[in-house]
Amino acid sequence: MDNKQKNEEAEKVDKELDSQDSQDKTMTKTHGEILKEQIIEGCETYDRSKSSILLSSFTAGLEIGFSFLMLCSLFSFLEGKVAEETIFKLIAFVYPIGFILVVLGKSILFTEQTSLLALPVLNNRRSVWSLFQIWGVVILGNLAGGMLIALTVSWLGSGLNLFEAEVIAKIGEHFVDYDILTIFLSAIMAGWLMGLLSWLVTSSKETTAEILIIYVITAVMGFTGLHHSIIGHIEIFAGMLVSDKITFLVYLKTLGTALAGNAIGATVFVALLKYRAFVFNIKM
Repeated sequence: MDNKQKNEEAEKVDKELDSQDSQDKTMTKTHGEILKEQIIEGCETYDRSKSSILLSSFTAGLEIGFSFLMLCSLFSFLEGKVAEETIFKLIAFVYPIGFILVVLGKSILFTEQTSLLALPVLNNRRSVWSLFQIWGVVILGNLAGGMLIALTVSWLGSGLNLFEAEVIAKIGEHFVDYDILTIFLSAIMAGWLMGLLSWLVTSSKETTAEILIIYVITAVMGFTGLHHSIIGHIEIFAGMLVSDKITFLVYLKTLGTALAGNAIGATVFVALLKYRAFVFNIKM
């Protein structure tokens, strides 16, 4: 498809999206209404200054660290009382805490924003290059914030007698203890779920419903151990500092694989499929 055809398709999609506003605000949002809101929100993020995006993503990296604090605290509390395999399942109950803080607080988290930022590109409002640029800024901010909170939580865990370094090591080693293909496919599934989280949060009309959506989806990720790159980065960065099993090479390889898988999962299975499903229903 050449640029002219892309522009014509985008114009028809925009015209159809403009007609999607429901007169009855009590009704469930339509596919078109959700898509329109997601595209508008994505464009608004593109229009923010790079400094604003970096600071917001840095904040998200910090905030999601509260999930890491709860994971380590719960693990230490249950260790020796129940089987370790059971503990890794039970941490699903506290895993969503950081995600709730980030999403409701409107900080920019890479995995939650991945599909949302891809939609303006599919709609021909932004370029692929601009997408990679903004992804880079968001990832940089998330990772920097994650490193800082990982160091802080690791120090506080010992200082407050919540957990010791051995707990941090076990959680980090658990994240990297898979072959690369498994991590990649797991990350695709996690990215897919995070893209759906963004879509479903946009579809909801109440904060209570948003919290429930965030909790359920991220709890599924926590229970199944799917590889989320940003909270996972905190786990393996902190683990690398205290475990001989997590080398810098393992850290980079695991993080890069998780980021790539998350990006593909959200972009392909949510942004692309949701967008094309709407386009195919329009008479071109």
